[in-house]
Amino acid sequence: MNGPKSNGSRIKPEDRIRFSQLAAYGAGGIIPIALFNIAGILTGLMGNISLGLSAFWLGVILIIPRLWDAVSDPIMGHLSDNTRSRLGRRRPYLLIGGILVAVFFVVLWWIPKGEAVRLRFATESAFHWFQLAYILFSLLLFYTATTIFEIPHGALGMEMTTDPHERTRLFSAKSFVGNLFAMSTPWLFALANMEIFRGTGGNEADGMRYVSLLIAALLIPLSFWWFFTLREPGFRKAAAHEKTPFWKDMKNTVRNRNFILLTLTVFTLAMGFNFVQLLGSYIPIFYVFGGDKVAGAKLLGINGTVWAITGLLAVFPLNWVSPKIGKRNTLAGAILLMCLAQLSKIVCYNPRYPFLIIIPTMLLSAGMLFFFTLGSSMVGDICDEEELKSGYRVEGSYYSVFWWFIKMGTALASFVGGALIVFTLFDEVQVTRVDRLQGSVRELRSEVLFWKSGDLEGGASERMVKIKKRISDAIAEAKEYAGQLEMKTLKAQNAKDPGDQGSMREVWSKAASMAKSAAGGLEMLQSRLEGTDSPGLEELAGEAANLILQYRVEKAGVNASELMSHLENKSKKLLKSKDHYQKLMQNASAINERLGDIRAAVSRDFIDQGFNDVENKIRGLTRQTPYTLLMMRLVEIGLPLLLSIVSSLFLLRYTLTEKRCHEIKERLMLKNREQPAGT
Repeated sequence: MNGPKSNGSRIKPEDRIRFSQLAAYGAGGIIPIALFNIAGILTGLMGNISLGLSAFWLGVILIIPRLWDAVSDPIMGHLSDNTRSRLGRRRPYLLIGGILVAVFFVVLWWIPKGEAVRLRFATESAFHWFQLAYILFSLLLFYTATTIFEIPHGALGMEMTTDPHERTRLFSAKSFVGNLFAMSTPWLFALANMEIFRGTGGNEADGMRYVSLLIAALLIPLSFWWFFTLREPGFRKAAAHEKTPFWKDMKNTVRNRNFILLTLTVFTLAMGFNFVQLLGSYIPIFYVFGGDKVAGAKLLGINGTVWAITGLLAVFPLNWVSPKIGKRNTLAGAILLMCLAQLSKIVCYNPRYPFLIIIPTMLLSAGMLFFFTLGSSMVGDICDEEELKSGYRVEGSYYSVFWWFIKMGTALASFVGGALIVFTLFDEVQVTRVDRLQGSVRELRSEVLFWKSGDLEGGASERMVKIKKRISDAIAEAKEYAGQLEMKTLKAQNAKDPGDQGSMREVWSKAASMAKSAAGGLEMLQSRLEGTDSPGLEELAGEAANLILQYRVEKAGVNASELMSHLENKSKKLLKSKDHYQKLMQNASAINERLGDIRAAVSRDFIDQGFNDVENKIRGLTRQTPYTLLMMRLVEIGLPLLLSIVSSLFLLRYTLTEKRCHEIKERLMLKNREQPAGT
């Protein structure tokens, strides 16, 4: 990024940002640009489709930390403005905040889950409320850590140079590096779906636990780099100023007309387009690929990479266009570009040609890069105007209020998005029950591969150790599963309104007996294995394999029955979508019948073939109703367009023009010469 011209002349040496500072400051964009959005988007997405939590209540939860930010952001801005440590007033918070962000990002994804945890609660609803409470608490910790880092970091960028366009270059570097990191973040969902992270029977929520550790391992060293590398050229002047009262800083901030207009411009548009991000994860999975999360995750990853590359490249025309036509006009052009992106989605959301989605992605990425980079840079111009009037620089207070409105826009979008997902009748229970069925079938496949593969090759003693361990693990698992089913049956019997669980009591009771029987048979084989020679070992291994496979098939059958029960209940409640649910029920019934055939089989070859048939039939069971898919697209395209018009009206009233910015700069230079810092 070459240095732009400022008001017809080259930038003065004292205003130019060195590359080492540009790189270090730009790397800080990883937290507010990438991780900030990951936490909001993937928490809502995985909480809904992976854990089965209500989209509405997830939306409510996502807005609560933003309400807390209304308190923490201004306090952090004021605290940073008035810090006078020998290490500076911004840098200590970069180190502390960066490390805390890394730690709490990991905590966020270790949400308690699984049957063992679920059965500690009296009802499914109580368990879900517990998970929601955990997500809320961890989000509060994570976003507080983000505030500790981002508010001082943003304020530091405003005081590192007094040139308006060099300031844009600095925030462009932040966007550049943030988008560079964001190139990999859409693949986090795909990584979390890989078996190496999620395990054999897990889903993306399990995988994200371990992916988050990789992110933390990157963030902690970066935090030390930011602390030791970045410098605060404005600290000497600020250190000579008296500390200002909190309410005085806030009063001056909200009285600044241009600041309010700029903030409302960004807030309104952010609210709409962050809402696009929420539904933008659902549409590729459930509309373009009909509920196939693996294929949808790959498209999201490719789409995200295109987004990031476009954002990287858009930095260069931004630094060329903005000095030519002015920041306000460039901001208006960015809004127009984003509106064009929304309109193109009418054609580009196409299941027959899924990669057309790249077109609106490129337009939207370039527009957002322009918009949010310029927004932060223009707050710096407003701080120059404030210094000219009052003699004080309070970048932290201004940036904290501005940043809070951006985050509030994200939260409101998440809340509205969650409410509208409920309105569209998206069925998250259907998705999670298909996940359970798919997980149990994967476990079954893994078991078949173990008994048929070369895992049992080797000498008699080596095979003996492997078989004993497999039997021991299966006994413990079967007993635990039987206990879970018995507890489910008991809860359904005692429930006043068991709902679709009432029809499952007989299935659970039968499966619990089957699991106990399998555990008992395996315990007998376990005792017989002591002292068994090699020929007898082969026969006992075959018996153990049959018992374990029969148990696992029964477990898969229970999950299939639970899914069928849910679909039948939905078809009775939603008469307009009855045909849709009946088709899904037919597929689920075919799977259950196939599992029944496998259950009666003796040959493991037949079981393996039957497993492949079941796995193929599972695809498509997460398909949502036509009404849901239509409403998702209408809202996802229309709401940002509407709010873009409102945002444009605020921008038209913004009066801090390019000419005025240069006039302020020249007057500040004269003022500083007449009254040097420290006097």
